[in-house]
Parts: sequence; C-alpha cells; structure tokens
Amino acid sequence: MTEISSQSICRETNTTTEMGLLDKLNSFIDEATSGPDHGGFLSKFKEHLNKRATEKGDSRKVFAHYMVGLTLGQPLDVWEHDIKTAKDAGIDGFALNIGPSDPWTAEQLKLAYDAAEEASDFVVFPSFDMACGEWSVDQVVDIINQYKNHAAQMTVDGKPFVSTFEGPGWADNWLTVRERTGDIFLIPDWSSIGPYGVGEKLDIIDGAFSWDAWPKAGQHRINPDEDKIYKNVLGEKKYMMGVSPYFYTNLPQWNKNWYSSSESLWHDRWQQVMDIMPDYVQIITWNDYGESSYICDTVPSQIVQGADKFVINYPHSAFRAVLPYLIAAYKAGCREVDSKGGDTAIAWYRTTPARAGSDGGTQWGQGGCESAANAARDVVSVMAVTRHPSDIIVVIGGREHHIRTGGETPLSYYEIPFDYTMTGPVVLVLNGKAIWGPEIRNHCEDHVCFNSVAIQV
Repeated sequence: MTEISSQSICRETNTTTEMGLLDKLNSFIDEATSGPDHGGFLSKFKEHLNKRATEKGDSRKVFAHYMVGLTLGQPLDVWEHDIKTAKDAGIDGFALNIGPSDPWTAEQLKLAYDAAEEASDFVVFPSFDMACGEWSVDQVVDIINQYKNHAAQMTVDGKPFVSTFEGPGWADNWLTVRERTGDIFLIPDWSSIGPYGVGEKLDIIDGAFSWDAWPKAGQHRINPDEDKIYKNVLGEKKYMMGVSPYFYTNLPQWNKNWYSSSESLWHDRWQQVMDIMPDYVQIITWNDYGESSYICDTVPSQIVQGADKFVINYPHSAFRAVLPYLIAAYKAGCREVDSKGGDTAIAWYRTTPARAGSDGGTQWGQGGCESAANAARDVVSVMAVTRHPSDIIVVIGGREHHIRTGGETPLSYYEIPFDYTMTGPVVLVLNGKAIWGPEIRNHCEDHVCFNSVAIQV
C-alpha cells in the first residue's frame, strides 16, 4: 500500500495569504468564543470574514466539457439531469462543444441554454470544435449573437465567453467575429501550437485553454511544466487549465487506440490545479465516452459505436463525489478547507490485470510505440475526503487492506496493488459503510479493456 498524499500549504498568492490569515483569525475567534461572546460580536465577525473569503474566491470557475455532437434527439430532461448533477458536484457550467455540420446543434443548444437558465446559478458557453469541419464566420457570428444576451450565457466584463477545440489556423477570423458581435471574451484551445505558439497570438485572444490534461506517451504521471509556461506566456491574460480523470480509447474507425496512464491522474491533476491556481478549470470531459474521460451518469444513447464495449458496465460518476471538496479548495486557494460535501471515498480500477490477455493493439499514450500493458499499473486507486481520522478498508477477492486517514488535509490518496492471484469482487468501506464493485478477473473475452470502473462510498 502506497500513500501519495497532498501537502497542507496554501499557495503564496494574495488570495491564499489572506486565507492563511483568515485561518488564524478563525482559530483565535474559536478560542475566544469558547468563553462568553458578549452580544455574539466575535461570532458575527467570523461569519463576515468567511463570507468575504467566499466572495473573493468566486471569480474562479470550474466548467465541464460537454459533447453536444452526441445529443441527437436528446430530450430536455437529460439536459436537466446533467445540469443538476453537475451543480451538485460544484461545477459552475458547461463548455458546449459544437461542430459546424450537425443538423441537431441548433435544437440542442436551445435546450442546453434553457435548461441552464431554469436551473439558475449555472452557465454555458459555446466551444467551437474546429477539428471536425470548416466553420464559416457567419455560422460563428450567428451562434454568438443568438445567445450573447441569454441569461445562462457565461460572460466576463459583460462580454460573452467563447472557447474552441483547436483552430489556430482560424485565428485571424476572430477580429471579424468581435466586430460583428459587439466583442467577445475569447479563451481558445490551441494546444496544437503549444504555449509559445499561443504567445505569438496574444493580440487576438483574452486568454488560453490547454487541452493537455493527460500524461504523454511513455509517462506514468502528468507533468505541470507546460501549465506553468502557459501562465508565464499569458501574463495578465486568463488561463484555463484542463483536468481529466482518465483516458482510454479503442475506436478503429477513427484510428484511435491508446491509453494514457490514469491510475493517479484525478488526484495528481487537482493537486497541480492547487499549485498553478489557474483562472478557470475545465474538466475534460463531462460525456466523451469514446475516450473514457466521462464523469457523467451514463447515457447509452450518447455512446458512439464501438465504445459501448468499454463504457457499458464501466461507470465513472463516482469521480464526481470528491469534486465538492476539490472545487471548494481551488476557489478558496487553499488545500485545507471545509466544503458542503460530506466524508466520502472513491476507488477506480481496471477489472483485469494489464496482462490478462491480448493488449488489443493499444498503445501507451497518443503517438506512443509501447504497449499499454507496459504502462497500466495493476492497482485499486483510492481517493478520500475525511474531516477526521477515518478507517478505510479495501477488499479485493476476500483480502482486506486497511487504511487509516488523518493527514494534514482532508484529502488523501492511496494505491492498493493487485495481481493475477487476487481475483473477485472489490469492496470499499469507509467508517463501516460499504459499496461493492465489479470483480477483478484474470481473463478477458477478447482483449484487455484499459478503462476503469469507479465506485464511491
């Protein structure tokens, strides 16, 4: 059992320095109010301080990337359910990924905006997918103008927030879009040209979004160096950092078949968010089943052909369970915070060892040349949020593994190895409450599935 736990230090920025002072003031007030608090003055002062801190952190936002291209015929109630579950996790809005040629886009955009308005306190904005077809300036302008004054449209300084997936070759068109829409707040993803390439186009944009949220080929852990370069290159402009729980795809029709190391990714990337402190975070993704990066409740009608083999029976909704704490910590600028969510633990794991069968031709990372079987570590990953020292038990095929939380922050992370001798159901227990997960088996029907199942207690 290996613990890879977080540190309990606030970022030394203006906000987090204030948060450290706030913690000391709160501690002092707690001691003072253990005796008489005449007129409740100190208690009221503490409430005021915490309210001010919350307001200061509200400028940071967390969005989730939503694939509208998967919503053919989707009814309003699916949008309503997705928005409710996203809000419950602390997510502020959806980046609506749209292509230029899907005939259902107009209908689904309207449903998304209307559902977000009805939900209140939830925003949406267009993310123009420039990698799946050619957009005309007229198309982009028309969509922005249609929704720029909508109550659910995300805005900054009164300007509609707009993003992209790729499209640096389209960059010169944005000046025309600005003129014909009355201006926008543009934060594109141009990861294909990297942060230095983005730095050559700062006069066109208001910030940048990085899609690089996974370890690269041959890497077991993600490196935040590129995020730091983005921050440095952008200067005073906004940075939106990509965060993802997982990556595995095997879709021969699109020549996609790779696995990015994801055993500790959900934990590692959020720790890097706390180090980088970007202006915005975008979770990649809400519902991209074809790349196993989803955190939504599974909607079978959205699953692309072929992905059902590695999505059905592999739920990922448990990844959301720790988000209330993670998002609260990010917005407060400090790892040691309280949040609305209660104590929880999640676990994610593959249901076979990496060498239980053929690797199916899956490579280690995009563009990699090694087998994914050389990358995937056979572990049950456990992430917990506990306010007090707590007992966690992980049972793999009848073998118990005991964990005692109680670090300097509520968040902790552990890995429990398994191998071909440890087969059977996985049980996750937190303070006596248990959840049963799918069994680990030492064989597979066709080839190893490198997606994980996620469970929560």
